[in-house]
Amino acid sequence: MGGHLRTELGQAFPTAELLCPGFDVTDPVATEAAVAAADAECVVHLAAISAIPAARQDPDRAWNVNLHGTIALARAVRAHRPDAVFLFVSSADIYGASFRSGHPLDETALPAPLNVYGVTKAAADLAIGQMAAEGLHALRLRAFNHTGPGQSNGFVVSAFAEQIARIAAGQQEPVLRVGALAPMRDFLDVRDVCAAYAACLRHAEALPPGTILNVASGIPRRIGEVLDQLLAIAGVSARIETESDRLRPTDIPSATGDATRLRTLTGWQPCIPWEQTLADTLQYWRDRV
Repeated sequence: MGGHLRTELGQAFPTAELLCPGFDVTDPVATEAAVAAADAECVVHLAAISAIPAARQDPDRAWNVNLHGTIALARAVRAHRPDAVFLFVSSADIYGASFRSGHPLDETALPAPLNVYGVTKAAADLAIGQMAAEGLHALRLRAFNHTGPGQSNGFVVSAFAEQIARIAAGQQEPVLRVGALAPMRDFLDVRDVCAAYAACLRHAEALPPGTILNVASGIPRRIGEVLDQLLAIAGVSARIETESDRLRPTDIPSATGDATRLRTLTGWQPCIPWEQTLADTLQYWRDRV
């Protein structure tokens, strides 16, 4: 995702210098030193344990990175770059049980996370809201599912695409190992998501500190249908096998977002067709297998 974000920011701010110093957000001393050394006008905070299975397997690390790392970075920005915009990429997973209403959720929906990843991001989201009330110029973007070329195979669409590419290349038997296929999810292309982040930075001066914005398509897609579409694009036939370790202990039937507020305040609109997202993701994995 980082490459797509650099491209979008470079197009939105052609005269800006993009700085990505390497440091560990769980190390407060290193984090503070990096922020102090950077002449930053904005900080885009994406660092996280972002895959739900990874957070579940190592919850202590997820808390350390997602909550404590976020707080350390925000404190460093407030101390050394108080005029900088702090764009915190939260997650739609914080809504959790609120999705059981069956309706697309806007920013007024109550956080009710159901997994380790969601609760660590919810805690960080609340912490940034509190710091915004005390002067941090923070924006909180609650991104729904996104995918596209460059995404790791720890996420569902990319996991499907990698297996299909391997089957097509003769590197895997024609068996697709999957988790639950019935849930409905709100997907965006990663490039549209990065464009939303850039749009928020362009309009940051008009957005009050602590502003919450959903980044969503508003279109629910069944996971099984996404798999069928990828198979059709690749021209591959395969047997589908459900694996228990790919299932989540808590899941919700449908999760869809309402991004009206983002569109109204920034003019952002998703522009990449879903079919292109799938084709580009499949091609990304074809190039690697």
